[in-house]
Amino acid sequence: MQSLIDNARSFADRVAADAREFTRLADGQAPQALFITCSDSRVVPSWFTGARPGELFELRTAGNIVPAYPTQVRPAGEAATIEYALRVLHVRDIVVCGHSHCGAVGAVVRGDDLSSVPAVRAWLEHTAGVERGADDSPELARAVQQHVLAQLDTLRGYPAVQEGLQDGSLTLHGWYYEVHTGVVRVHRPGTGAVFDRL
Repeated sequence: MQSLIDNARSFADRVAADAREFTRLADGQAPQALFITCSDSRVVPSWFTGARPGELFELRTAGNIVPAYPTQVRPAGEAATIEYALRVLHVRDIVVCGHSHCGAVGAVVRGDDLSSVPAVRAWLEHTAGVERGADDSPELARAVQQHVLAQLDTLRGYPAVQEGLQDGSLTLHGWYYEVHTGVVRVHRPGTGAVFDRL
């Protein structure tokens, strides 16, 4: 924790050295993409995409889960983030990015006992498309990739996403990041469940 504190303490000095960049950021944001990925601390989208501050609008959830669009009027941070990205920021691309060694998908595949973490257990009920015992490899590649495709399908149920897809202003992307190699794989529509190296 001390290294995080030290860096936060000296950050303003680094900002002062590049004041023009940070002044631009203060004027507003115009991100290139909404990047939906896992909360996992090993997954750092700006690290492997090279995105600068202001270029990615991020939504991070355990297991990069996109819950179904809420049909009842109730607060839903995921729905609010997606709606804001599309209707206010006019983002033209959404990336759903899963990753190797995913604890959330792994727990579902293995059928882990999650009784001691009831909120996690309830959240993982949103993991459509993940089969128990589907993949016992450490990377869980096939199961995670199927999960990414299922989350893209769930996204298509959001009104703002439907509008963007219908008028051609929005493109959806499925990615898979290998924590142990740094390789990013992408799903290409029309290829079934195949993810090719980017």
